[in-house]
Amino acid sequence: MESKKKIEVEELKNVNEFGDGVSWYRGAMLGKGSFGYVYLANLKNPNSKNRYLPSVMAVKSAEVSVSGSIQKEREVLSNIKGCPYVIRCFGDETTSGNNGVMAYNLLLEYGSGGTLAERINNRGLAEFEVRLYTRSMLRGLNHIHAIGYVHCDMKPENVLLVPSSSKGSVEFRAKIGDLGLAKRENQSKKRRLEPYWRGTPMYLSPEAVADNVQESPADIWALGCIVLEMLTGKPPWNRKDAEDVLRKIGEGHELPEIPGDLSKEAKDFLKGCFVRKPTYRWTAEMLLIHPFVEGLSDDDGVEEREEVEDINEVDSMQLVTETDDEVSYSQEDWSCISEEESVGYWSEDDTEITEDEIASSFAEERMSIRSSSIDSGFNSMIDTSSQVASRNPSNNSSKCPLKFTIPAGVLALGSWLDNQDFDHHCLKAPCF
Repeated sequence: MESKKKIEVEELKNVNEFGDGVSWYRGAMLGKGSFGYVYLANLKNPNSKNRYLPSVMAVKSAEVSVSGSIQKEREVLSNIKGCPYVIRCFGDETTSGNNGVMAYNLLLEYGSGGTLAERINNRGLAEFEVRLYTRSMLRGLNHIHAIGYVHCDMKPENVLLVPSSSKGSVEFRAKIGDLGLAKRENQSKKRRLEPYWRGTPMYLSPEAVADNVQESPADIWALGCIVLEMLTGKPPWNRKDAEDVLRKIGEGHELPEIPGDLSKEAKDFLKGCFVRKPTYRWTAEMLLIHPFVEGLSDDDGVEEREEVEDINEVDSMQLVTETDDEVSYSQEDWSCISEEESVGYWSEDDTEITEDEIASSFAEERMSIRSSSIDSGFNSMIDTSSQVASRNPSNNSSKCPLKFTIPAGVLALGSWLDNQDFDHHCLKAPCF
């Protein structure tokens, strides 16, 4: 009883220590680790018309001075975003607690189904369920590897279960999380041969233990360990001591034992994962067409949400409603632009270019329509019901909603130009 009260006091202390966010309240502690703490977070105004965050999130927090691992995870998630089989990141935020402690917070998708480790709970799962979870993890790993990253810490505790949106045969679908130890693949030889390995001993590959090399094949070995644990309910190695496990993996030249009572497809799949030489180990792309996961119906409830991916991008686009000082424009059917044809969101890098384009636009308008004022011409061009188009929208790209704000200062630019005596070839826009 005293131990329970002590935990409750510690949780309350930690909540007060880190404080709340601008738009969310910090709730109960979900867990903690070497990186810091994970809390439940609820929006302060979940019924807001302009809500761009889910009503419930998971917030990973640590004091700013020791938040390197979480900030690293933020960087990785930003680079690999866009995959429905990886936990989504909604941005980051710095908060201040009651005692003045500054905390770094990472806003993440909440896995209400818990972790895959909790789902296994020392008992084997039905093979059909295992196959669905395995396919989800493979799709996530295939995306991560294609972007050029290695997870380095694949294990059941780092696979989260989120509710399935469809009425399929499973209640949850699996998503890969906790990328704080992820690294770039194929780094220079000096960087690659680090004097240590990343991850958990039970799921390390032979090359990671023997040579400190962790590339994408190491994730596949770890995936095989997870699949074996889902099927049997037992860890891949029958050893509790970490040193014994590392010795068997690195020096014993052994493979995890595959039970004979598994299906033919399951055993063959595991053999493709448990190849000691990484160059001969199957890749995620190859395993996705293996009979163990191929042919499954897509009823795991994956759906593309229309919520904004990142709270920090929302801030830069100024998602606001119409006020006395500015007009908000919304287009619900914007084409998503690739990096090569990026339209830009009024970022700092594009500010100078944008100002020149605006100024040039007004100069041409003044030269072509001398009979009418720039002010009225500009106001007729910008109508609150008009749609804002990108420079070169792709008709084949996927659709996503987008909003941004044109400040009232821009609307006043026409009047400013009308009062100037200038050579239009030397026109420069004012600073707002």
